[in-house]
Amino acid sequence: MIDDEELFESHFSRRGFLASATVVTGGSLLTSAGSAQAAPATTAPASVPVADPVTTPRVGGLHLQFGADAATEVVVSWHTRQPVRRARVLLGTPDGVFERTVTATGTSYTDAKSGQVVYVQHARISRLRPAGEYVYAAVHDGAETVFGTFRTAPKGRAAFTFTSFGDQGTPTLGKRYVPPAGVTIPNPPYVNDNLGSPAAGDVTAGVERVRPLFHLFNGDLCYANLAEDRVRTWNDFWENNTRSARNRPWMPSAGNHENELGNGPIGYEAYQTYFALPRQDGQTDVTRGLWYAFTVGSVRVISLANDDVCYQDGGNSYVRGYSGGAQKAWLEKELKATRADRNIDWIVVCMHQVVVSSADQANGADLGIRQEWVPLFDEYGVDLVVCGHEHHYERSHPIRGQQPNPTLTPIPTATRTDLVDTSKGTVHMVIGGGGTSVGSNGVLFNPPKCRVITSVGASDPTTGKRPPVYVTEPAPWSASRNAAHPYGFAAFTVDPGHPGGSTTMQVKYYDVLGPGGELREFESFTLQRPRRS
Repeated sequence: MIDDEELFESHFSRRGFLASATVVTGGSLLTSAGSAQAAPATTAPASVPVADPVTTPRVGGLHLQFGADAATEVVVSWHTRQPVRRARVLLGTPDGVFERTVTATGTSYTDAKSGQVVYVQHARISRLRPAGEYVYAAVHDGAETVFGTFRTAPKGRAAFTFTSFGDQGTPTLGKRYVPPAGVTIPNPPYVNDNLGSPAAGDVTAGVERVRPLFHLFNGDLCYANLAEDRVRTWNDFWENNTRSARNRPWMPSAGNHENELGNGPIGYEAYQTYFALPRQDGQTDVTRGLWYAFTVGSVRVISLANDDVCYQDGGNSYVRGYSGGAQKAWLEKELKATRADRNIDWIVVCMHQVVVSSADQANGADLGIRQEWVPLFDEYGVDLVVCGHEHHYERSHPIRGQQPNPTLTPIPTATRTDLVDTSKGTVHMVIGGGGTSVGSNGVLFNPPKCRVITSVGASDPTTGKRPPVYVTEPAPWSASRNAAHPYGFAAFTVDPGHPGGSTTMQVKYYDVLGPGGELREFESFTLQRPRRS
């Protein structure tokens, strides 16, 4: 039997893995034409017998996450519909030198709606070099080896780029169309049943044109909770996104549509199984992975799960207050420690539901977040919050403090839009154009106003849902919004600056225009703050 080193190195031949590649840079393979390319799956060497295709599943949905220390730890994950043996990752360098084999740990969940079992493998690779470039192969017994690449985070202040969007769905079709009563259609077509659209594929292609170090996914990943077949929807999501997520970590926050009825006590078991995120103090087996933090260079990223504090009844079950205050206690402790760390300049929060939005007839802002999170953001000087939930692009002026009114309207501290000092206030960005078919860019208030959910009513006897109670307020915080185009993402390039000076974050929001991920810049601006050392 071929050993792991031979298996890895066999793909670095003229006829193998790197036949068309010239260099690995920024975590992506570059062909001689210079375009980003996910590492291709390749045929096993002739000495490896072909496995039974009925009993041996392939490596599906290969994707990456940063570990607890993003500079030295990465988790490689993939899923199957059947159990596997000897799941492992073969790690090496871009020039084909094999370093070691890392055993994957298997986990699974049973989808409560269909009874289908999903098996997920997580290989936690530690002792990596900061800012190191790697090639890896994911494999289990009998499966075709699938390759990817990644770059670890820098240790200490350094320049890098990350991207962000939310609310994607899938570009696939999940169920047959049901015609209106009295209408007969022979062989009705398949339609999308998870709010996806072709743009859900386009946006991923657009991210790959930027080739970020990592990607922040601001919740509502694939809307599986709406789908007829939730397992197929997750599979379609990963098949679409593995071309990016196997070459750079995709770091998520949980949105309301990750709440799937019956999948765990509070509905997040599928999300918690597909991802292996850094576990935090105060979490239980029920809440594991729902909030976490990691550091890249001089940026501390904090991911929150907002359904814990939101009033809106937006998932398959109403779970407000599920952590019993544990998430808020963790957040305050995390923010306090981060602001005391002189090596951290920037605090970026990734979450789903929003503090601000000027869309009418959409979800609206949620008073629960304004009550629970915003005072902590103010006290500890959070620089940037990236969200989804509203399906358009919008950003705020820097905000600090709240008006003494029933909706706690955020107070802008400056109105300049090209250069923003985040030491004076937090910039909120709504980036919900990841591909969902239900855009909110066409229903923006003009002039800007904000609908705020202040409570919910009694459960509807038919649907069981609690209807939102809205109050409409002025939106003095609104700085920029894109009414013309529904789909896009933001890219953030960090410049650490010099001791005694300022550090900057150049922000570009791109409209995504077509199936090749064609991009058009909607706006560019700079966030700035004093460097802390």
